[in-house]
Amino acid sequence: MSSYIDLKFISNLKSRLSQFKQKNDYLFNFRCPHCGDSKKSKLKARAYLYRVKNDMFFKCHNCGMGQNLANFIKYVDPKMYSEYLLERYKKSAPATPKPKFDFKPAFEDRTILDDLKSIKQLDDEHPAKQYVMGRKIPSEFYDKLYFCDKFGQLVNKVKPNTYKTKDHPRLIIPFYDTTGKLFAFQGRAFGKEQPKYITIKFDDTKQKIYGLDRLDLNKPVMITEGPIDSLFLDNAIALAGADANLKIQPEQCTMIFDNEPRNKEIVKRMTNAVNKKYNVAVWPNTLKYKDINDMIIAGKSSMEIQTLISNNTHCGMTALQHINNWKRI
Repeated sequence: MSSYIDLKFISNLKSRLSQFKQKNDYLFNFRCPHCGDSKKSKLKARAYLYRVKNDMFFKCHNCGMGQNLANFIKYVDPKMYSEYLLERYKKSAPATPKPKFDFKPAFEDRTILDDLKSIKQLDDEHPAKQYVMGRKIPSEFYDKLYFCDKFGQLVNKVKPNTYKTKDHPRLIIPFYDTTGKLFAFQGRAFGKEQPKYITIKFDDTKQKIYGLDRLDLNKPVMITEGPIDSLFLDNAIALAGADANLKIQPEQCTMIFDNEPRNKEIVKRMTNAVNKKYNVAVWPNTLKYKDINDMIIAGKSSMEIQTLISNNTHCGMTALQHINNWKRI
């Protein structure tokens, strides 16, 4: 009965929710009425209504707001909220019903982040926040990056007995799919620990692609090697696995590799990308920086870098010629 009522009121509310779409019987997607969702794209929608057991909940994967359906309705339409409570609980035993909602994330995998603090929550003097600030990562992403003081323990929560070396802290970079579901996380070393990046995937059906939750398929797509680099570009994702099979038209994408002309593997990957009909950015020989983040730290703006990429993007035989002129192997 309660599910029927919830769905009835969600249907009544959908005209008030921009970009409203029903994904399945108990999953709905739309633009968040709390934060307004993306300011750059009117098509991006990162808010969801979903079912846990017999109750519906709201979650926005842009601003992080989470609440039960009753409070969500109250925020969007206070009058409808009164009607909802009356119908939802009119058959409850207590004379004055006081519904209890034990909020649990719809996507159970998010519980691995529950005990971590986001970079936004840390004091400015905290070494992890100092590190993020030093790399000039935009502050809008501080609530989407986490600090973990014992990375091995976190890994073993997901995959028991996986991590057996000496424990140490790392920056945690969560990976979400297009629906906002957490399917992996990457640990970035603060010091000289090796490997520098460790990506833990706990959904084997997913590919190691970072930034899918922010991707707008109606725009050109930038593809970087590392997640941090992708944070400085418009509509960018990152391949944490070199063998990822993208389901995006190659002509829509620009592959952006690190500026390492002596790295045989990078040269090979650039050539393969061209052969697959991707656009490829080939850095000018005069560029002295290794990657996008190095350029940002050196004082270049995101706009300058995007212009540099645009002016040095090629495809087909022209791209192969530029790669041959750029490489040093």
